[in-house]
Amino acid sequence: MKARTFRRHVRESFKSLGRNGWMMFASVSAVTITLLLVGVFFVIMMNLNNVATSIEEDVEIRVHIDVAATEENEQTLQKQIEKIPEVKSVLFSPKEKELDQLMSSFGEEGDAFAMFEQDNPLSDVFVVQTKNPTDTMNAAKKIEKLQFVGKVNYGQGSVEKIFEVTDFSRNVGIALIIGLLFTAMFLISNTIKITIFARRKEIEIMKLVGATNWFIRWPYFLEGLWLGLFGSILPVIMIGISYYYAHGYLSEKLKGNFIQLLDFSPFIYQVSGLLILMGAIIGIWGSVMSVRKFLKV
Repeated sequence: MKARTFRRHVRESFKSLGRNGWMMFASVSAVTITLLLVGVFFVIMMNLNNVATSIEEDVEIRVHIDVAATEENEQTLQKQIEKIPEVKSVLFSPKEKELDQLMSSFGEEGDAFAMFEQDNPLSDVFVVQTKNPTDTMNAAKKIEKLQFVGKVNYGQGSVEKIFEVTDFSRNVGIALIIGLLFTAMFLISNTIKITIFARRKEIEIMKLVGATNWFIRWPYFLEGLWLGLFGSILPVIMIGISYYYAHGYLSEKLKGNFIQLLDFSPFIYQVSGLLILMGAIIGIWGSVMSVRKFLKV
C-alpha cells in the first residue's frame, strides 16, 4: 500500500468518526467501561493468583520416619522418595530440629517442652517438595507405601480445598474477562454497522468505479482501531493511579503477612500495555465482523 493511500484511509477514518460523533462517543464509552472492568478484574485476579501461587508453593509433605529405622534405612528411604517422578526436593530434618521448631512455635509456653530434650519423643522427618503443587496428593500416596514411613502429613483435607478454590477463582475470572471483551466487540461492531449502513450508497458507488473490497475496508478497520485505542486511555490512567495508591496503602498493612501485592512496576505497565492491546484488537475485530457482512466478502 502506498503512503498516500494509507494517509487517505487515515483521514477517512477520522472523518467518519467526526460525522458520527454520538455513535463514536457511545462506542468509546462502551469500550472504556468494558476495559475498566476488565482491568480491575485482571488486577484482582493476578494478585489473587499471586497469593494462591505463594500458598501452593508453601505446600509440603512431611514424612515422619519410623523410629525403628536405622541411619542406613533413612538413606535408602530418601533415595526412594527422590526417585518418585513428582518429587522436586527432599530435605532431612532431624528430630532435634523438629523439637526446636515445636518449642519456638509455642513461644514462651514452649519452654515446657524443654524436659524432652534429653529423651526426644519426636521422629526424624523428610520435608518433600513436589515439582507441581497439585501433585502433592499423588506423591504423598506413593510415599505412604514405602517401608520405614511412620506417618505422612501434608495438610490433608485443607490442601485439596485450597486447590479447588484457586482453580475456581481463576476459571471464573477468565470467563468474566472473556465475556466482557466479547461485549465490547459486539458494541463496536454494531456502531460500525450503523456507519456502513449510512454510507451504503457511497460504498456502492466506490465498488462501481472499481474500488477493491480492501480499499473500502481499510477506513473502517482504522476506525475500529481508533475506537479501541481511545477507549483504553481512561482505564489505563484510572487503574494506574488507583493501583499506585492502593499498593502503597495495603503494602504497609500487609507487611509481614503471607498475602503480598504484586509490585507496582513492572506489573502496572504490563497491565496498561495489555489493555491498550485489547482495545486495539477488539476495535479491529468488531470492525472486521461488520465489514464482512456488509460487503459480503
